[in-house]
Amino acid sequence: MSKNISPLNPTELRSENMRCVKNKDTKMEVMLRKALWHEGIRYRKNYTLLPGAPDIAITKHKVAIFCDGEFWHGKAWIETTSRPKSNQEFWVAKIERNIQRDNEVDQVLRNMGWIVMRFWGNEIKKELQICVDSIKEAIFQAHIDTYRLIDDEDTASYNTSL
Repeated sequence: MSKNISPLNPTELRSENMRCVKNKDTKMEVMLRKALWHEGIRYRKNYTLLPGAPDIAITKHKVAIFCDGEFWHGKAWIETTSRPKSNQEFWVAKIERNIQRDNEVDQVLRNMGWIVMRFWGNEIKKELQICVDSIKEAIFQAHIDTYRLIDDEDTASYNTSL
């Protein structure tokens, strides 16, 4: 009557668990997206036309938002005492490369004129409204900067026509 299932050893079990970890539509992303939608802020999700495929991209205002998990993106990596216990060499290299990649993506996006925002998962879960408010502030700032550029161009063209 018992099924013919062989028990997984701890390494195989961990590998199986890691395969199930989501990288899109996580709880924290969905929470933040719903809150933004409720505020009337429209966006693209997992926007692959940009480097790093931001979790949320507000294309109208050039705001790229990433929802980062504390473990995968190395929150407080230097100070942390909860480093992986097994296969430490692999995990340390992987997480440090993730941190480096995050910094590279941030720089490329900023060079393209985008505002880059990163939120930790617990930050979104515990302080959702603060996250939403900071995104709204970034949108407002982008809006102001856009009109400042337009005004500067109008002034420059006016001065050259005199």
